[in-house]
Amino acid sequence: MSPSEDDLTFVPEHFSGRARLFPLPNLVLFPHVIQPLHVFERRYVEMFLDSVEDDRLIAMSLLQPGWESDYEGRPPIAPVACLGRVITWQAQGSSSYNLLLLGIQRVKIVRELPPDRSFREAEVELLADCYPPETETLRVALHTKLLDTFQRLMPNLKDAEELFSQLSLENVTLGTLTDVISYALDLGLPLKQKLLSEACVDRRATALISHLDQTKGEPSAVGAGAFPPGFSDN
Repeated sequence: MSPSEDDLTFVPEHFSGRARLFPLPNLVLFPHVIQPLHVFERRYVEMFLDSVEDDRLIAMSLLQPGWESDYEGRPPIAPVACLGRVITWQAQGSSSYNLLLLGIQRVKIVRELPPDRSFREAEVELLADCYPPETETLRVALHTKLLDTFQRLMPNLKDAEELFSQLSLENVTLGTLTDVISYALDLGLPLKQKLLSEACVDRRATALISHLDQTKGEPSAVGAGAFPPGFSDN
């Protein structure tokens, strides 16, 4: 199924505050990016089907260390997740689906709801990007340095010129740029979760730049991966 314009629109005022949780041990989703997913576990197929019959919203969350001992249950998850919207999907036989999930906004897990469904649900709080006025003058430099570093790390990226143009200061905010780069680079799950958990854009961008500076900004050091990524299994 193909997305319509409405599929890409999120109105915070219309959000119920209740989110389906899709916890995975190896994926941190960010706002402004699209993640391919292959869903085949029964509970997550039911979650997906429930979402497309309703608001198409699913919150991707990262499982905390030690999840292996209780994967079939309710192992602890990180306190900040990314709310996403299913924008398109395709059935793979009778019991699995390929789908594209668009990251929409950070959410704080307020409390998990009682286990009344096969999948987990939670009450969540939307976390909007924060732009402190006292550091406004620094953002142009942060944006320029991040984009220059990303270009250096992804020299063989397909359609690179068009992408980098779309990520220019004139076209996207510093928050969007930081999220796209955090998602695209293989930074390691702990750092990705730290960047997702930071709602202050200036602190988020500074933390990412600091990491790239410490690793000398070399592809071998930060692990520049394929962009966009392939399908992730649940």
